[in-house]
Amino acid sequence: MNMEDVERNAFAMPLTSPAFPAGPYRTDLDALRAVVPEPLQVTRPIVKYEFIRMPDSTGFGDYAESGQVIPVTFEGQEGSYVHSMYLNDEAPIAGGRELWGFPKKLAAPSLTVEKDTLLGTLDYGPVRVATATMGYKHRTLDSAAVLASLLAPNYPLKIIPHADGSARICELVRSFLEDVTVKGAWSGPAALSLAHHALAPVAQLPVLEVISGTPILADITLGPGSVVHDYLAGTLTASQPNLKEIS
Repeated sequence: MNMEDVERNAFAMPLTSPAFPAGPYRTDLDALRAVVPEPLQVTRPIVKYEFIRMPDSTGFGDYAESGQVIPVTFEGQEGSYVHSMYLNDEAPIAGGRELWGFPKKLAAPSLTVEKDTLLGTLDYGPVRVATATMGYKHRTLDSAAVLASLLAPNYPLKIIPHADGSARICELVRSFLEDVTVKGAWSGPAALSLAHHALAPVAQLPVLEVISGTPILADITLGPGSVVHDYLAGTLTASQPNLKEIS
């Protein structure tokens, strides 16, 4: 290995088999466009894989969730399309699906601290489908930048069937986090491993490169949603349910 190769490849030890990959999570752009519904637009080949620990959520209690969100734009504004969510608690699954339209399914996610490592896992039945590891609180991040990212809109696709099995509701919903207080945010070495599963297809969006890992400690309120596109009517509508999820 010549000196140029050493300089190009040296970011962690051992040189030829680093203990962690260089960041962030980058995936196939065509794969993203195949799963993100219009009028949302995909501009970057990036997926954010999330592990969330909700220890004190009003009305829903103590639970965990894991899933994938995809950076998108809608009418020129940046936000995130919520592609998949796996939870271990029935109440937030039902509430999230029926109110906001989040694509929540029952599984067994977990987020724990194992000595110097932040460990996130997702099991679907007895099968491990996702494992994420990260160095614990290596570098402190600017809380203002993190707050700005949390205030960007989220877009789930809400689908409710008719009695005959056809779609009764098919709407693109927009929601925002409110009353956000960032208590801490960090970066550090991160790794993500995904396994194929027919009913938890997280590996459908492959990990080509790990870009970054960012654990965030925050108080948040999930505000009411509004419908920004009705696929059955082909028109923009507005809806403001008076319900919130608080953690």
